[in-house]
Amino acid sequence: MTDSATALGSDADVEAVREALVEWYEADHRDFPWRRTDDPYAILVSEVMSQQTQLERVVEAWAAFLDRWPTVEALAEADRSDVVGFWTGHSLGYNNRAKYLHEAAKQVVEEHGGSFPRTPEGLQELMGVGPYTANAVASFAFNGGNAVVDTNVKRVLHRAFAEIHTADDPDYETVANALMPPGESRIWNNAIMELGGVACGKTPRCDEAGCPWREWCYAYQTGDFTAPDVPTQPSFEGSRRQFRGRVVRLLGEHDEMDLDTLGHRIRVDYTPNGEHGREWLRDLLSDLSGDGLVQIEEGNDQTTARLR
Repeated sequence: MTDSATALGSDADVEAVREALVEWYEADHRDFPWRRTDDPYAILVSEVMSQQTQLERVVEAWAAFLDRWPTVEALAEADRSDVVGFWTGHSLGYNNRAKYLHEAAKQVVEEHGGSFPRTPEGLQELMGVGPYTANAVASFAFNGGNAVVDTNVKRVLHRAFAEIHTADDPDYETVANALMPPGESRIWNNAIMELGGVACGKTPRCDEAGCPWREWCYAYQTGDFTAPDVPTQPSFEGSRRQFRGRVVRLLGEHDEMDLDTLGHRIRVDYTPNGEHGREWLRDLLSDLSGDGLVQIEEGNDQTTARLR
């Protein structure tokens, strides 16, 4: 496997990137019930249900499914028509997924003595379980998977890292696996998928969601929020987000900058006492300071700003 420094470039502070994401996730995340279990059966059911249904809608169906068939043995013994009828009644997408889930349960019971395979390769032997689902179950149930790379994760990686954003043929798998802390697939994959679902959606919510990667994010610094599933760039010209990105980029290039020098560098119409002058810039810097990105220092004759 390519090491993280090579995959992300020599300037990437990989440990800081990892710690920031995990701390953000542990501090606050959506409390889906399948995130509170390491039961591979319950996790497989959630993964199959989520393939065509919004997660918020899956919660009720998942709980009802497990109430009716609480174990893999119970599902294996169920009448397939009842399983399909449940699937249809809860509008969970293609009925074939219900059939495959039922067949997979029978395989676990009949071929594996009721114990799920623990590796992505072993899980792929189950009916209807493809590479993504197998890796997700291995990660969330056994903490033994690789980095999950779905559409949301690709969007995050594409925006965050210049090495992906500027590549003609991005190697998402290599970068994702190099970035993931070894042996921590459960929390890492949950965290990066949460980042894509909460902060880095098609319409980014960087500041509102407190994205932990703003300090390093290529998109946040440049304003280019395009991604594989976001072919057109959201309007940001002249927006507050654009100028925040310019401030962070410039302060990353300089040890510190005084207020007026910084103002003239981030916008051509900056005038110290004008509409877009010191008061406007102080307000912008105050936001960045509140987010923990910028440190403001008041001296006798001037105000300076630097990255934290």
